[in-house]
Amino acid sequence: MSYALPVPTTRLSHEDRAALEAAVAALEKTSFARRLAQLAGRQIGFAGKVMPPQLQQASALAARRALEAGLRVALRSLDGKPARDGRLRHRQLAMASGALGGAIGFAGLPLELPISTTIMLRAIADIARSEGEDLSDPQTAMACLEVFALGGHGEGEKVMEGGYLALRGLFAKSVSDAATYVAQNAAATESAPALARLIGALSSRFGLVVSQKTAAQAAPIFGALGGAVVNLAFTEHFQNLAQGHFTVRRLERAYGQYEVRSEYVRIAREAGFWKKEAEV
Repeated sequence: MSYALPVPTTRLSHEDRAALEAAVAALEKTSFARRLAQLAGRQIGFAGKVMPPQLQQASALAARRALEAGLRVALRSLDGKPARDGRLRHRQLAMASGALGGAIGFAGLPLELPISTTIMLRAIADIARSEGEDLSDPQTAMACLEVFALGGHGEGEKVMEGGYLALRGLFAKSVSDAATYVAQNAAATESAPALARLIGALSSRFGLVVSQKTAAQAAPIFGALGGAVVNLAFTEHFQNLAQGHFTVRRLERAYGQYEVRSEYVRIAREAGFWKKEAEV
């Protein structure tokens, strides 16, 4: 997907432009594999490797079930809590669940992943609230879940042109339909068609990161604390994506989508975060 050259903008304040630049870096440059490499002190090297079919299938199924569990939390209890920054607490809880998963091994993935995903969803909701989102709005709840689909690109420095903006466009109808359904149905459940379609769309990308997480937890490079270390990287990865995602949404509310997205494209191109279709 290619984007036309944006019209230069001067409306964003210096502070908001700096926030947008940080958001672009988080959303376009961050990869889970790179974060793991930073923790391990060496290259992990997922690129070009084909995950065993058993791992791919188990990760895909676990990812879907984890997002279904997260959706249940989003539907019933993400609103009405005081504003706070619970990121450190959420990281600690995620490390604890990761240590449990690491001790159990591959067989523990279906048990551990819904727990760690629910913990991360709480952290994502806190970030959304800190950026001015109303957690009683179903659109916000669905945007929190959308974060899990934003981190599935590889470990290379560049992603396809369009990156985050293209992904949001891809999921826009599913997110909108799900939010509309929740707003109109007080007893909404994850089995409702609109919600099931959203979970299906998000889980395909979330599963890519889950398979990397599972492979890393099985590798000896992280030692006895592998599960906790990998889950720390897992949690921080999605917290960074959430910060970028909800920063963009805040700026869109303040300046309008066209203004912010035009500036987003300019920043991403100038920073060299995207590769053109001809380079693929």
